[in-house]
Amino acid sequence: MTFDSLKEVEERLQELYVLLADPKVIADTTRIRELGREHRTLEDIVKVWKEYDTIRADVDEAREIIRDNSDDELEAMARSEVEEGEARLADLERKLHSLLIPRDPDDSRNTIVEIRAGTGGEEAGLFASNLFRMYSRYAEKQGWKTEVMSGTPSEMGGFKEIIFLVTGDEVYGKLRYESGVHRVQRVPETETQGRIHTSAASVVILLEAGEVEVDLDPEDLRIDVYRSSGPGGQSVNTTDSAVRITHQPTGLVVSCQDEKSQHKNKAKALKILSSRLLELRRKEQADQEAAERRTMVAGGDRSAKIRTYNYPQNRVTDHRIKLTLHSLNEILSGDLGDLIEALRLADSAYDPAVVRRG
Repeated sequence: MTFDSLKEVEERLQELYVLLADPKVIADTTRIRELGREHRTLEDIVKVWKEYDTIRADVDEAREIIRDNSDDELEAMARSEVEEGEARLADLERKLHSLLIPRDPDDSRNTIVEIRAGTGGEEAGLFASNLFRMYSRYAEKQGWKTEVMSGTPSEMGGFKEIIFLVTGDEVYGKLRYESGVHRVQRVPETETQGRIHTSAASVVILLEAGEVEVDLDPEDLRIDVYRSSGPGGQSVNTTDSAVRITHQPTGLVVSCQDEKSQHKNKAKALKILSSRLLELRRKEQADQEAAERRTMVAGGDRSAKIRTYNYPQNRVTDHRIKLTLHSLNEILSGDLGDLIEALRLADSAYDPAVVRRG
């Protein structure tokens, strides 16, 4: 649903008030959750839109003072108010446009995140752990929950691979732009001469598959069990608890050994496999329909470098939208909001005129 004026938003809010009080709607947990999410979004839109209108009126009044007044001091104050007001209006335009972007139905769904060390040996594994921490902190700030599905530690305390589930509101909508190769430039702990090395890790964002979206035929699955290996406590290597599932038609292989229970490892492996099959199906459908994303940031080749984290310069650069932020420490601590918002606006072909119609 799109809106061209504040009045339309307020009218839809009134409709939602009525619907949310309907006993039939209250009894439908899925429906009331969807309407509640829309209600919260529209309340945010109204708040921002009203602030925008108020500041725009103040700026117009200040401009009139500049035109009609000969008092130098008063004119200087008015010009300062116009300058500050225009800067605030630009911020509100971007925020309002973001709120008005039509939501993809998948945006509200949960997500499986896969991070794998790439080129760079142990340093790449340490960087993979940095990315895992970054996304975990971001999820915490968003009020989301994370659950590790599978992980393969590296010798120096990083990860060769880490797969985790993220659940909450608008998870896929905010993480969908993170798929791709992330590159780090820094002096590794093992470097004795202070030379900067470049390493990489890949990130894949998958929709959590629903129960009816992927039909796994048991005849298509080869399930192997074996003893877990690597760090994990006294009982990790004493039972055949690790599970490897091969989907024979596609050749996809998923292994899980984090849990001591074979049953739990199997359930996690099946969940990961279902999400990978769903992604494969979505990609095949997109290829068949020649469906291209609206801009280069919406998807893209996962082998492409999308972002560089440069430690010496405290810099993070997203190469898809040519955005550089000098706040590497904050971003690695989970402050991804500005980056993700910029990607969403670029994906929607942001036009300030859109919010000026109201």
